Amino acid sequence: MTVQVYLDEAATAPVRREVLEAMWPHLTGGFANPASSHELGQSAARALEEARARVAEHLGARPAEILFTSGGTESDNAAVKGIALASPRGRHVLVSEIEHPAVLESAGWLERLGFEVERIPVDSEGIVAADALAARLRPDTTLVSVQHANNEVGTVQDIAVLSDLAAEYDVPFHTDAVQAAGTLDLDVTRLGVRALSLAGHKLGAPKGIGVLYLRRRTPFEPLIHGGGQQRDRRSGTENVAAAVGMATALDLAASDDIETLVALRDRFIGEVLAQVPESRLTGHATRRLAGNASFVFPGRSGESILLDLERRGVYCSSGSACAAGSDEPSHVLTAMGYDAATAQTAVRFTFGARTAPAEVMSTARELASVLRR
Repeated sequence: MTVQVYLDEAATAPVRREVLEAMWPHLTGGFANPASSHELGQSAARALEEARARVAEHLGARPAEILFTSGGTESDNAAVKGIALASPRGRHVLVSEIEHPAVLESAGWLERLGFEVERIPVDSEGIVAADALAARLRPDTTLVSVQHANNEVGTVQDIAVLSDLAAEYDVPFHTDAVQAAGTLDLDVTRLGVRALSLAGHKLGAPKGIGVLYLRRRTPFEPLIHGGGQQRDRRSGTENVAAAVGMATALDLAASDDIETLVALRDRFIGEVLAQVPESRLTGHATRRLAGNASFVFPGRSGESILLDLERRGVYCSSGSACAAGSDEPSHVLTAMGYDAATAQTAVRFTFGARTAPAEVMSTARELASVLRR
């Protein structure tokens, strides 16, 4: 049987056993609705609030500033739409050109309501320059949203510098930190953000749980109305077990050996560039996610490379899983200056602290073999 090597953790990381074990009691004996007044319900409520406090600690936030959502997409939608709709400042919104579709489509929805949405350009490595943001900030800017780290090419932004610029205009700053969780600093005070999005399934929690940090006193229009749960900012019966899983995944990620992961990433990149002369690394060489190695292979088909690797038991991707099946070239790569044909040759390898180094390095050899055919 072909050995399976999973290098697509930017799409979804394997659920950690410890997370499942932490969730299990809340899926069985502790199943009650946390809004119920009886003891079973109040026990569930205590577990939920404990999970909220643990998540808040990882972000350097107050528990009351943590909202549990259904995932990164909902968190992004809530931040972009909720802050823009509630702000009295104006109707000008700034987002980077390489944001996740959850942010770009939310901004597009605001545009249909009469907001002016302006995209901040990036350079050839995917960096949002401070002066590019500064040149576009206006007195009527109501929101800035820039990813902490890009899901396709792994480039990491200097969010603290960018948020400082927005703060000069008193503009709320949101960052999509879905890819950053587990390897980058998420302290919201150091980052200087008023809103931050996370998704559990990138960390080893199950799909369907996310977090939105929303700084207190930030004007916000809820998108989901109903029973008034989570201080009226996100109604709906909370998923207690998944919230516990999210907190547990963050706890576990805090002890991962990120330096070793960075070293493995760099070894892998070096091996691919050496063995496949036509390959080109995409994204910033050093300001990139610890487990992200993304390339283009001019003159080749990214899709055929993926299929050939899968036949050899290696699972990776061509970019964002949310754009799977699209014939359009990556908006991230075209924003970075790649032509459409080259953008369609992209292949992304993403791995985590639990990935075996031997599997990562063997993939470089398999890739070289595929491209020599």
